[in-house]
Amino acid sequence: MNLNRRFEDVAVGEDLPELSVPLTRTMIVATALASRDYQDVHHDPSLAVERGSKDVFMNILTTNGLVDRYVTAWAGPAAVVKAIRIRLGAPNYPGDTMVLTGTITAKHPEDRRVEIAVRGANAIGPHVTGTVVVQLRAVQLRAVQSEGRGA
Repeated sequence: MNLNRRFEDVAVGEDLPELSVPLTRTMIVATALASRDYQDVHHDPSLAVERGSKDVFMNILTTNGLVDRYVTAWAGPAAVVKAIRIRLGAPNYPGDTMVLTGTITAKHPEDRRVEIAVRGANAIGPHVTGTVVVQLRAVQLRAVQSEGRGA
């Protein structure tokens, strides 16, 4: 089964399938540390509360990575992400779930780029909104070759 989306097979207005991402404390802390974001609001609950938050919350680098994962899982490994432009809203707190959705908003045939409006929402509201530009593969035509076989 080929999981690569082809430019010719997608349409403006097409929705990507939803992706639910459980937001565990371990995930929030581990991904902040993995991205070298050592701000205490991402790993220390008492300091996060002291700074005005209800708990630790996801960092922007993790959000950006999840948006990338969402689009590339749909587009396939042959796709090339050209741009990700996101804006954060409601924090992602442990114990919640973020649901990512997307819609194709534009196609550019000159270089097979597709623009996708992406939204990730949790129980509080929209956590992330933005646009991802991805270049999809073209239809590959296979040349039919006849091989001469000697007897």
